[in-house]
Amino acid sequence: MDRPLEGLLVLSLEQAVAAPYCSSRLADAGARVIKIERAEGDFARGYDRAAKGLATYFVWLNRGKQSLVCDLKNADDAALLHRILARADVFIQNLAPGAAERAGFGSAMLRERHEKLVTVDISGYGDAGDYAGMKAYDLLVQAESGLASITGHPAGPGRVGVSACDIACGMAAHAGVLEALIARGRTGKGRGLAVSLFDGMADWMTVPLLYWEGTGRAPPRMGLAHPSVCPYGAFATREGLVLISIQNEREWADFCTKFLEEPDLPKQPAFATNVARVANRAMVDAHVAAAFARLTRAEAAARLRAANTAYGFVNEVADFARHPALRRQPVETEAGTVDLVAPPVVWRDGPRALGPVPAIGEHSAVIRAEFAA
Repeated sequence: MDRPLEGLLVLSLEQAVAAPYCSSRLADAGARVIKIERAEGDFARGYDRAAKGLATYFVWLNRGKQSLVCDLKNADDAALLHRILARADVFIQNLAPGAAERAGFGSAMLRERHEKLVTVDISGYGDAGDYAGMKAYDLLVQAESGLASITGHPAGPGRVGVSACDIACGMAAHAGVLEALIARGRTGKGRGLAVSLFDGMADWMTVPLLYWEGTGRAPPRMGLAHPSVCPYGAFATREGLVLISIQNEREWADFCTKFLEEPDLPKQPAFATNVARVANRAMVDAHVAAAFARLTRAEAAARLRAANTAYGFVNEVADFARHPALRRQPVETEAGTVDLVAPPVVWRDGPRALGPVPAIGEHSAVIRAEFAA
């Protein structure tokens, strides 16, 4: 199938997760992405060796790109990058604060020189204020943004088990680039974008923030439960945990009738409304838990389906790997084929093949020849 960004050239001074996430999605859509790496490579190449000897994050986020090894402090290499930028449509960078400008690749200057260029500056905390110069990595921003304070068990804060701040930032940057390209199609001029890890997660933290401002209380850490809805949480069957979600009184009535086999339970004051159930959570959860404890996993699933109750089993990663809804897609690497999770968007006119993951500097010679002075 034709890919909508074919013919676009992206130059990315990138490392780690946020910027590579953005550029990988552009590459999936057909853009040519030239990834600039140091001689030792993007440090994400060294995170682990779990994907056939390669790093899991790097394989995930760098498919379909070309790798060019460059030294920004080398005058010839800097000149090469400027020649590439003269033809480029998008420039992405997530170097340390101020490093791109010091190297002569400040986004404002580049847009003055190249009117059609879309520039993307990815940082930890933005380019203004006391935090602008701080280094930022995902877990640090999870802590700074308050995400850790509402995540985990009541005993203490926890880390979201994936790089949520990096991914939120990369997703926002990707959407911003697409908007800027649409605008350029109308005006002929590029735009400058700035996206930070903190801003990406701050957007996701809107509901906890508004809740705190409205009540004076932050949403409590609930583990596998919901602070505002009851019952909405995990309960133990005889063979493991199942998580249920009751969203309204109709669903609660069906659950009581067909799962608990207690159709009159909603008439009791402590069980009558969601507000009452949240106020009496310990009683409600104990009552529901007693019913689950008598059932096997299969028996619980059958009764939940009969009650039309939303549920999901609390799976391990090993269970996720065998999940019937999981879609996989192969990607080629220097170490062989790796089966990635397929991109979340399903194109009805056919799947898009994922480009190979480059070795360090794999395309340096070809690119240097193409963009020679």
